[in-house]
Amino acid sequence: MSDIAALDFRASARRTLTLEQQAIGELVTKLDECFDEACKLLLACRGRLIVTGMGKSGHIARKLAATFASTGSPSFYVHPGEASHGDLGMITVDDVVIALSNSGETQEITDLLPLFKRLGAPLVSLTGRPGSTLARYSDVHIDVGVSREACPHDLAPTSSTTAALAMGDALALALLEARGFSAEDFALSHPGGTLGKRLLLRVADLMHEGHRLPSVPTGSPLREALLEMTLKGMGFTCVVDERGMLVGVYTDGDLRRTLDQRGDFALLRVDDVMTRGGKTASPGMLAAEAVRIMEDNRITALAVVENGAPVGALHMHDLLRSGVI
Repeated sequence: MSDIAALDFRASARRTLTLEQQAIGELVTKLDECFDEACKLLLACRGRLIVTGMGKSGHIARKLAATFASTGSPSFYVHPGEASHGDLGMITVDDVVIALSNSGETQEITDLLPLFKRLGAPLVSLTGRPGSTLARYSDVHIDVGVSREACPHDLAPTSSTTAALAMGDALALALLEARGFSAEDFALSHPGGTLGKRLLLRVADLMHEGHRLPSVPTGSPLREALLEMTLKGMGFTCVVDERGMLVGVYTDGDLRRTLDQRGDFALLRVDDVMTRGGKTASPGMLAAEAVRIMEDNRITALAVVENGAPVGALHMHDLLRSGVI
């Protein structure tokens, strides 16, 4: 135990992180026209991006396939070993193959090179050796070589896999920007997560409407407004004119101010103590934007207004239940 206590784990971590940071920094200096050509080739793909790699590079390839797919470039991973035993049938002439191999000599991949050529699928490779077999066979090669691995023995794939991952991300995001892929597009491929809910749900999906909308006409006695607030449980009520247009809101906060400042409570009309106008949302507004309005104004509910008339009510509890916040 005393030997373990003497180890400086944080010094080891700092060395590893520094070396991997340096590896990514070196990639910036290696960016050249090959990166541009790779992007053009991937953008012109009429099929799917097929990402392949073996061992640790295979794990990176799987992640990159997922990244490409979720950022607007349809993609999937093919194991190079399985490709030789039937999975090559997944690849068509309309696809583009992206192969990862630090050495560029991984046999499971080099065995496939003549088959890729025969098939006619363009090949983009990411290797640490520009003179390798894989690099020479590729239509476009991107150099992701590193000075050394973060492993103290310079053996375990660490800096090299980090570099390949970073360059793959750079490709994916360059394609994302070129395609004009939006945050809403991204959310469409993540509908089940919090991000998807934040980007896809709109106020109209969550608001209370119809008989659940709290509303009283102008001139109503304050007790009627309080009864409406109690029945609808929204913490406020809309106040509308004879045309059904919103003229103000009466909220829990207004009630506290009324109790504190007014002595003739029983004789008050809602018009006398309401907040004129008030903060509102529109049905087409993103639910996440409604959250921001509530947070900025320290309120818990909003009237939802369309063409000047209230059509719904939205409460913070609705946003919490939906997972938007």
